[in-house]
Amino acid sequence: MLVENVMIKELEEVLEYVDTEDPVALVVWNDEVNTFDWVIKSLVEICGHTSEQAEQSAWVIHYKGKYAVKKGTRKKLNPMREGLVDRGIGATVESTGD
Repeated sequence: MLVENVMIKELEEVLEYVDTEDPVALVVWNDEVNTFDWVIKSLVEICGHTSEQAEQSAWVIHYKGKYAVKKGTRKKLNPMREGLVDRGIGATVESTGD
């Protein structure tokens, strides 16, 4: 019984750690290769942006050089980053510092 209680306590601690994972941001980088239309289409299809959100993000990326298009957990954002990179769009997942 003691071993079972210890294992349950350790599992609870692991789950608590996972739930408090530091927030991260999906950052998309400007380049001279991808068109506005391609970036917008990709943000809509991969990140679930509306057309308006994707267009505004594309403009910020263009003028600022990069933009955090989405915030969340690594588990949620890493597949989105991979999807953008697979389309030739520069993207990273970075700590938000929150």
